[in-house]
Amino acid sequence: MSAAWKASGITYNRYLAIAARVVRRSLKDDKRLAAEKRGEMDLRFARWDNGKQGENKNLAEANEKAFAEHAKADGGA
Repeated sequence: MSAAWKASGITYNRYLAIAARVVRRSLKDDKRLAAEKRGEMDLRFARWDNGKQGENKNLAEANEKAFAEHAKADGGA
């Protein structure tokens, strides 16, 4: 039996990000605010092709875009 995150077509890291967001949102306000601050990220990545670095992109923005595209492909479900 395959893992649910694999069967849904998402990466394990994306699955963990979704799970963490769900847990943070379920907390009471005082604890939630502190947890949301820990969940913020300011990471950048670049794709390398043929030994050359591509454009640096913000990881959080890229993830949001990928989530939106994935939701669109699934029919908004």
